[in-house]
Amino acid sequence: MRATIVTDEAVAVDATADGDRLLLDADALHAAIGWEWKPEGLCRDDVCVPVRDRERLLVGDRLDLAAVADALGRPAVVDASAGLAAIALDAETRSDALRARRVPDFRLRDLDGVEHDFAQWHGKKRLLVAFASW
Repeated sequence: MRATIVTDEAVAVDATADGDRLLLDADALHAAIGWEWKPEGLCRDDVCVPVRDRERLLVGDRLDLAAVADALGRPAVVDASAGLAAIALDAETRSDALRARRVPDFRLRDLDGVEHDFAQWHGKKRLLVAFASW
């Protein structure tokens, strides 16, 4: 199945639904979230996060996406049957954003389908309403 993984962007990758888990081949992990599964742990560029209990992340030879996110300290929400996962930023980045009271720029469509950059309302009060049917 094709699954959509949302981090700071949305990416479609091949995955397998296993109950409430979304499983990825190690090769698909980099495309999905920008990290690689290596013998030393989860790595991105020259940074590696050691994984003590490697078996906790594996289901057979595939990676459990929620367990990977947890090992990276990133909250995740997974709807395996819908082929959808959202993975939050790491705690330090979220904390820095809260302290700075700055929202990272993002782009959304309004009810009429017109795209807007969040930054275009800089200095103005705004209300963002978000919901999910799942």
